[in-house]
Amino acid sequence: MENFIVSARKYRPKTFKEVVGQKAITDTLEHSIANNHLAQALLFTGPRGVGKTTCARILAKRINEDSNEGDKAEEEENDFAFNIFELDAASNNSVDDIRALTDQVRIPPQTGKYKVYIIDEVHMLSQQAFNAFLKTLEEPPAHAIFILATTEKHKIIPTILSRCQIYDFKRIGVEDVKFQLEMIAKNEGVTAEDDALHIIAQKADGAMRDGLSMFDRVVSFSGNNITAADAAENLNVLDYEYYFKTTDLILENNIPGVLNQLNEILDKGFDVHNFISGLSSHFRDLLVSKDESTLQLLEVGKNTKEKYLEQSKKCDVNFLFNALDITNECDINFKTSKNQRLLVEISLMQLASITSENGVKKKI
Repeated sequence: MENFIVSARKYRPKTFKEVVGQKAITDTLEHSIANNHLAQALLFTGPRGVGKTTCARILAKRINEDSNEGDKAEEEENDFAFNIFELDAASNNSVDDIRALTDQVRIPPQTGKYKVYIIDEVHMLSQQAFNAFLKTLEEPPAHAIFILATTEKHKIIPTILSRCQIYDFKRIGVEDVKFQLEMIAKNEGVTAEDDALHIIAQKADGAMRDGLSMFDRVVSFSGNNITAADAAENLNVLDYEYYFKTTDLILENNIPGVLNQLNEILDKGFDVHNFISGLSSHFRDLLVSKDESTLQLLEVGKNTKEKYLEQSKKCDVNFLFNALDITNECDINFKTSKNQRLLVEISLMQLASITSENGVKKKI
């Protein structure tokens, strides 16, 4: 049996053009290399799984490629692996580890022009280790470039931050994640529904690596044909259909139906807080579906978008404002409530009463 390579490794970008959702940063780095205007200490900061370490590795390779005037075949062969040093600060965070690094920094590279030091999770360094690193970071040798990566910039001492050129990586948009998943599915011979990829992209919450891991999970679960129902079931995401059904029951003032629907959802193992939060997001999506100028804010697949447009026609704007007010209040009070299910049930009954004769009036 062949060893399985996870998509996050198999499709790790090898060039800046392949990096998803960080065009401003990759363009800046490209221009810095082209104009020989690259700082010797860089800090890549941002959420997990958005490409910080990947960009650091690409940059480390590019720096030496551009500075090497030798044979291209030799360049491809050695890949300048001996010029790139990676240190995981989570497990190498002592003063001795940093002193060993600074001693190594003094030695010039044997091939290429630069030695590049990538320090991942740099916020995990101890206070003493940071202090031991300060002088080297401020005045590094001409052949040394430091790339620090962290998810928690606020934990890094200001004296380190002031010595670095800072690049803030952003969360990757749902559409960008979905487009990348679409490309990978095509390469892997996997047929995937548009809504299924949107569910995975939304669940990834801006992290490309998480999205790829979830994609692998869903493929293992459903084979080479991924449906939206498969993605929702495997990722423990409440299917959009439940929110559409619940909203229809609310519009019909069907209180028993709404309560039974909630019970069915809870029997499937879903969290009651996630349900009310998801219902609030559903009302928000119905609201943005009512105007063409805000339709672009709807981050769902094609089929689901049509359902939103259809259901939004049944919903009055005042109803949606009232519904958002009730679900938001329920969300705020949820943690402090002693009977959380009852709180959600009361909120659902209030929602189902908005359009009745004795409807709930919007609180001012």
